[in-house]
Amino acid sequence: MAGESETSVSTESEAKRLVGTNDPYGGVIVHINEPMDPATFLSLITSSIAHWKLQGKKGVWIKLPLDRVNLVEAAVKEGFWYHHAEPDYLMLVYWIPQTPHTLPANATHRVGIGAFVINPDREVLVVQEKSGLLRGTGVWKFPTGVVDEGEDICAAAVREVKEETGIDSEFVEILAFRQSHKSFFEKSDLFFVCMMQPLSFDIQKHDQEIEAAQWMAFEEYAAQPFVQKNELLNYINDICKAKIDGQYSGFSPVPTMSFSDQKMSYLYLNGKATERDSRG
Repeated sequence: MAGESETSVSTESEAKRLVGTNDPYGGVIVHINEPMDPATFLSLITSSIAHWKLQGKKGVWIKLPLDRVNLVEAAVKEGFWYHHAEPDYLMLVYWIPQTPHTLPANATHRVGIGAFVINPDREVLVVQEKSGLLRGTGVWKFPTGVVDEGEDICAAAVREVKEETGIDSEFVEILAFRQSHKSFFEKSDLFFVCMMQPLSFDIQKHDQEIEAAQWMAFEEYAAQPFVQKNELLNYINDICKAKIDGQYSGFSPVPTMSFSDQKMSYLYLNGKATERDSRG
């Protein structure tokens, strides 16, 4: 949420109210930072909502840090509901108009990567995991992992390969991605298959997560019964093989400046389109 401010209490016209910051969508954001008891908080909420209603406000966002958890019940009794929670705060929301609310939903996706690391001998880097659905099955798979908050996909792929196998690698391009739903924590899942170029070849597996790791001929990896029976993995293998044979072009990262907040990010383009970047 943009423009958050710490809470203060207004005494204008002898009516105490919570004071927050207007958001761009006709709402108000309140960051509770001062200690108070639930009864006082409930009184402030009641007078504040009445005031915001007169101002024509719509959504109310109240951000409660961990040390103000004693105020949650009072807000919920007044009609607030949970929007999302982070390790250090809980966000509560309220809709003032007598209409269906138009507040945006909480973040709904998890982003993961699978690393297709191929060496000059046409061998792919594969691992066996100590946990998860494939534990103890003997199935070899690509290194996989979850993108951390604030981490680019290309950086996450490099990190995960290093953490699991000790191999240094360079991100080449995104070969494909899959979207699925009702996955981890009932959220949607985006999974990006990333092609990587190895910069080292001596494997040093992560003993706590990885049972085994090795370089394996791509054809041997693809011939595993588990892989052959899985439709998704078969599609991915076809794409990887086409890339090895020079018959497929994925999406390479190009640094770009974000329009909204002027922050640097990556736009992933088909290799043929990156000629603009090389022309300056």
